[in-house]
Amino acid sequence: MYKRSFMLFITVFSLLYVMISGIAVSAISKNGSTGSEVRQIQTRLKNWGYYTGTVDGIYGWQTESAVRSFQKKNGLAVDGVAGEQTLQAMGIYSGSTNSQSESQVYLLARVINGEARGEPYEGQVAVGAVILNRVKHPSFPNSISGVVYQNGAFTAVDDGQINAEMYSSSLRAARDALNGWDPTGGAIYYYNPATATNKWIRSRKIICTIGKHVFCE
Repeated sequence: MYKRSFMLFITVFSLLYVMISGIAVSAISKNGSTGSEVRQIQTRLKNWGYYTGTVDGIYGWQTESAVRSFQKKNGLAVDGVAGEQTLQAMGIYSGSTNSQSESQVYLLARVINGEARGEPYEGQVAVGAVILNRVKHPSFPNSISGVVYQNGAFTAVDDGQINAEMYSSSLRAARDALNGWDPTGGAIYYYNPATATNKWIRSRKIICTIGKHVFCE
C-alpha cells in the first residue's frame, strides 16, 4: 500500500513538473532590475528618442521615465514597468516563437490600420509591404518594431492612430504582407499626394499608385 501511494505521488509530481517547466515565463523589468533585457529596452528607447541616458543595463529612474513616455504614446498602461505587453510593443519577446510571430502580425496590423484603413485591401497590404521592405533595407532598422517606432516615420504613430479600433482587414493584410505579397514592387516610401507637403518625398521615384497612396523608391 505504501509503495503504491509513493509511486502515485512520484507520477503526479512528474506530471506537474513537466507542465510547469513547459510554461513560458514572461520576463518583467522594472526599477531596480539589471541585465541584458534592460539593455535591450534602453537601446530601443534611445533609438526612438525616449531615453537619453547611458545604455548600462540598470533600470533606474531615467529608464522608468522613458518607459512611461513610450507607454503613454502607444496607448499602454502607464506604470513604468516593462511587462509583457510593453515588451512586445517594443519588439522584445520572452515567450514562444508562436507568440513572437503573433506579436509581429499585430504590430504590423496596428500600423496598417492607422495608416490605411479605408483604403482598398491591396493598398492596406502595400503599406505592410513597405514596412517589411524597410526591415530588409540597410538604411532602416532591421526589425518591424524598429521601423515602426523610428522617429517621425509614420503619422499614425505620431498622432495616435496606431491605437485606433482594429479593422479585421488590417490583420489579414498584415498576414498577407508577411507571407510575401508586395503589391508595390519593392517600395520603401509612400505618401498621399493630396495632403503631402514635403518636397523631398515628392522627389522620390514613383513605382505605383494604389488607392490614395503613391508608392516610391
